[in-house]
Amino acid sequence: MKASYFERHGGPDVLIYGDLPDPVPGPGEVIVDIHAASVNAADAKVRAGGTYGDIESFPYILGRDFSGVVASLGEGAKDFAVGDAVFGVCQAGQEGTYAEKIAMDQALLAAKPDSLSHIDAAALALPGLTAIISIEETLKLKSGEKILIQGGAGGVAGFAIEFAKHLGAHVITTCSARNIDYVRSLGADEVIDYTTQDFAEILTDCDAVFETVGGEVTQKSFAVLKPGGRLAAIASGVKAPPSPRDDVQSLRPAVGRDRKYMARIIALHDAGVVHVPPLTVYSLEEAAAASAKSESRHLTGKLVIKVR
Repeated sequence: MKASYFERHGGPDVLIYGDLPDPVPGPGEVIVDIHAASVNAADAKVRAGGTYGDIESFPYILGRDFSGVVASLGEGAKDFAVGDAVFGVCQAGQEGTYAEKIAMDQALLAAKPDSLSHIDAAALALPGLTAIISIEETLKLKSGEKILIQGGAGGVAGFAIEFAKHLGAHVITTCSARNIDYVRSLGADEVIDYTTQDFAEILTDCDAVFETVGGEVTQKSFAVLKPGGRLAAIASGVKAPPSPRDDVQSLRPAVGRDRKYMARIIALHDAGVVHVPPLTVYSLEEAAAASAKSESRHLTGKLVIKVR
């Protein structure tokens, strides 16, 4: 099969487009011919090494969410038939969607509805899963609460804005000037242009923060919480970031994989609650360029690799 992979940690240039052996399904697994794969911020961190780079062997294929068609069934796999269109997110610790094929536990897959193309389904999978778990299960956001969602123009944050509004929250978000109209179209009640305004000097009474940017932004975000508030961070490593305050909660969402979340994403999309974000599409051969774009963080919506 063709794949985009790397044999050592480094920048986007370490990604190689070439041939690797086809995967073999284990018990309860299916082989999926991938049609589209999502590019996520974590991909660049894994590629670069460090906290996210615990890789046991090379070559290594990135990618966590995808959409495609079932090509073959492993022993005991009965949930789908060959030819079924499916989408899903790899189990924690598994990657490999920057490729033409993947072996997947059937329990993590959901039927792709006709209402979504493969590219659209791939774009919604992990962002939707992450946003639902972070907003609803980790922050336990309630109607009437005030939430700051950092980096509102990104794929996960954009889904989170729409979902938080659906839950009845007052939503504040940050973005650059060129994305203000976009995040307002998602339902943001207040928008802070981080290039000209310091959110930490403007906000003081948020019930919750969903932090998707990382670095200094994470630590500054604690200042906007009211006593008893809570912050959920997904861009500061695999553990909850240390809090400078003892009167608020610092949380790291446990983004578990399950078919029920894929079904929830479909239901929210079909109900018009969430929408497919603006997409920038690359070919599999262009995965290095997609990775460089993702790492720059200067984007609106979602990056997707069209595999076939």
